[in-house]
Amino acid sequence: MPVSPFRERITTEQELRDLMGVPGELVAKKAIDHLDSHCREFIGRSPFLLVATADATGACDVSPRGDAAGFVHIVDDRHLVVPERPGNRRMDSLRNILSNPRAGLIFLIPAMEETLRVNGRAWILRDPELLREMEVKGKIPKVGIGVEVEECYLHCAKSLKRSRLWQPDTWPDPADLPSASRILADHVNLPDVSPEKVEESLRESYTQRLY
Repeated sequence: MPVSPFRERITTEQELRDLMGVPGELVAKKAIDHLDSHCREFIGRSPFLLVATADATGACDVSPRGDAAGFVHIVDDRHLVVPERPGNRRMDSLRNILSNPRAGLIFLIPAMEETLRVNGRAWILRDPELLREMEVKGKIPKVGIGVEVEECYLHCAKSLKRSRLWQPDTWPDPADLPSASRILADHVNLPDVSPEKVEESLRESYTQRLY
């Protein structure tokens, strides 16, 4: 077995606090347990979020979700639903929720550097009345991720400021970006799967099967 390069490990919270310090009063008190008017507006303006889940063994996954701003349905001040649009059928998030019904969400709004974090209990829903609220182009999602909010708070802008994520002048030339079709073909590593075939499949999926 190869030797791990991670040698100087922190193993207790006290060690961590001694090194990194403790949060200030504003940070310590900023979390609320419901979706107030500010959170509702933020979610209503967000076209993109990240869903973090883990299975019963603790194996983690983070999956993106995106649609037109306001696509996440707010039921009331303690409950929201993320529609499950057609994907690749791996269903990592959904399978995790079946064995460990918890989820962490991060909502983003383009050009805004603060993000909104929501944590709570999670379920897979197939309630037709709720799912009908998220119909797009005549397509009602078959299921959704329901979250009962336990913790909600605004996350500071430092990571997005450091990354300059929303500053177009820092964006790379699209021609210099990695090729998704090449990456997938190499990872699949099957004799009859070429980058060209993957590119054709991706194009068909993106144009015909978004909903």
